[in-house]
Amino acid sequence: MEWLMAEDGPLAATAPPDRPHRTAADFEKLAAYAQHLDADIIGLQEVDAATTAERLFPARTNQIFMTDDALLQHPALAIRKPLRAHKNPDLVELDVAPAAAAHQLRRGLDVTVETGTTPLRILVLHLKTGCWDNPVADKQHNCPILVQQFGVLQNWISARAAAHEAFVIMGDFNRRMTVYDPFFLLLTHAAPLSLTSAGWASPCENGSYFIDHILLGGGAQSWLQPHSLRVMTYRPDTQPATLSDHCAVSVRLSPRASLPSAARAPTTPTTGSQP
Repeated sequence: MEWLMAEDGPLAATAPPDRPHRTAADFEKLAAYAQHLDADIIGLQEVDAATTAERLFPARTNQIFMTDDALLQHPALAIRKPLRAHKNPDLVELDVAPAAAAHQLRRGLDVTVETGTTPLRILVLHLKTGCWDNPVADKQHNCPILVQQFGVLQNWISARAAAHEAFVIMGDFNRRMTVYDPFFLLLTHAAPLSLTSAGWASPCENGSYFIDHILLGGGAQSWLQPHSLRVMTYRPDTQPATLSDHCAVSVRLSPRASLPSAARAPTTPTTGSQP
């Protein structure tokens, strides 16, 4: 959400001065886009507080979940009522920064949503920037930090697979992942995964490759509706409103009961996997 903050909130004075400063009209336009998105479950990044998120996703129709850390920016999740959900402990381990570091890293938001069939475990994240498409062995560009964070994700995925859970990992990976990307392959060593943006470039930001991803694992892999990947762009006539520096990426899922283990998806991602 590019520093979605309440200008009259207690955190605004401590935020960087060059961040976006939004007017009431900006919030109204963002709320209109949120309504147009018309999604049941929305992962957000860079939100200061639940009350700020509720200006886009009103409390009468949505439940807001956020991480519990003390940072200015949080991953968050807006879940449309009457869907039921509960928050699990934050994935604190994603903050791989030393305790004495000047800036700590963002935790992962871990929420379980009741779908009516198999519960869906959702992890919303915002990983370290700077290692867009560098090799795993690169010691610069914050790649060592991203490697550590992907190791944490491996452990989380392994735990979900061991519990036979349907799960989604979504958010800003700050990584141009493909099914051949060594960082993505690190994750598939833990369990089979579907990269829903595989084979596509985003129409946002002049057609660059995706850094915002939705990964499906466990039973959720079979829930994906074919050809449902969408990117909601901003209309030129809404500028110069201060909206977001990212476009909403979405897929449609059709929850169903878990299949027996013998009938689950293969462990190796196929080269032709398309949303």
